[in-house]
Amino acid sequence: MHSISEKAVARLPLPTTGNKVHFFSGAILQGKKAPAGFGVRVTSAGTKSFVLFHRADGRKHLETLGRWDENAHSGTLTVRDAIIKGDKLAKDIKLGRRKDARPERTRRAEDGDKPDVLDVCGLLDHFVERYVKKDAKLRSAGMIEQQLKRLVKPRIGKVSIYELRRSQVSAMLNEIADEHGPRMADLALAYTRKAFNWYEVNGADDDFRSPIVRGMARTKPKDRERRRILADDEIRDMWAALDTIRDPACFSAYVRTLLLTATRRNEAADMSTIELDGHVWTIPAARYKTGTDHVIALSPAARKLVEGQIPAKPRKNLQFVFSTTHGEKPFAGFSKCKAALDDAIADIREEGRTSADGRLGTA
Repeated sequence: MHSISEKAVARLPLPTTGNKVHFFSGAILQGKKAPAGFGVRVTSAGTKSFVLFHRADGRKHLETLGRWDENAHSGTLTVRDAIIKGDKLAKDIKLGRRKDARPERTRRAEDGDKPDVLDVCGLLDHFVERYVKKDAKLRSAGMIEQQLKRLVKPRIGKVSIYELRRSQVSAMLNEIADEHGPRMADLALAYTRKAFNWYEVNGADDDFRSPIVRGMARTKPKDRERRRILADDEIRDMWAALDTIRDPACFSAYVRTLLLTATRRNEAADMSTIELDGHVWTIPAARYKTGTDHVIALSPAARKLVEGQIPAKPRKNLQFVFSTTHGEKPFAGFSKCKAALDDAIADIREEGRTSADGRLGTA
C-alpha cells in the first residue's frame, strides 16, 4: 500500500506522452482511507487529476473526481477532499444510490440526448428545455412547464418511461378530472401527449413508445358545440343580472370577459398572468382549438375586468386570473354559478314584465 500526501502527488513523474494513472487504493491520509480503485492521473502536460476505477454491469470505468488544487492552471480538490469524494462515490455505486453507475461523460457519449433520468419527470423536463423553450420558443413555455409540474409530475413523474402503462395515464386523467374538471384533464393530456410523441421521434431512444392512444380525452367535441347565439336582449339581461352575483367574487368579471373576448368557457377560466402582456392575451397552443398560440388584443373594458382580478402581489410565477383559491387553481364552479345566474336573469325578466304590465294598466 502506497502512502499519499500533497507532497507525494507533487512528486509523481510526468509521462513522456499521453497520461498515466498511479493507484493509491487503501492509502490513509489524516484518518481518511482511500477506496479501492482510487488513483491520480498524470498527463504529459503536467495536469494531475483524481480518479476512481470501478465496474458497472460488467464494464470497467475510470471516473474523474476532479483536478488537484495545486495544478499550475486550475484545480479544486485537495488530496483529502478527493479521498472523501471517491469514498462516497464508491459507496453510492455499491449500494445502488446512483441510478446510473456510468460516469457522466460516458453516459452522454452513449445516450446522446436522452434525459439524465429515464422517468416521466426526466422526459418532461427534456421536452420543455429542448423543444418548448429552445426549438419552438413558445410564448406559452412557462404555462406548459407549470401545468406539467402541477398536474402530471406529482401523479406519474416517478414512473419509468419504459414501464408507464395506459392504465396509469388513464388513472391520472381521472384524478385531474375529479379535482379540477374534465377540461383541465384534457389540457394535461394534450401537453403529455405532445411531450411523449416528440420524445418518441426526437429522443434518440428506439425503445420508447408512447402509451397514450386516441379516445383518452375526458370531453368530446360535441359536448362543447355552440348551440345558438344570444340575442341582444339576452345579453343585456345577463349583463344586468351579473351585478347581483356576489359569490364567487370572480364570477361576474369572468362571464363579462367571456362576452368581451368571444372566447370559450375554459379558455377564459384557465387564463393566467403568464399569458398576459399589457393589453395582449396569448392563449397557448395546447389550450386553443387550432393547436397554435392565439393572440387577443384586450379592449379597455376587458383589460379593466382582468386587471381587477389580479392580486397586487401574485404568488409564484403562475397566477390564475379567475380563481376562488387566490390564484392557485382556475375557476371551475360552472354549474352552480350558472344556475344562480339563470335565477337572477329570470328575476330581472319577471320584474320587467311586471313593470310593463303596470305601465299598460295605468295607461
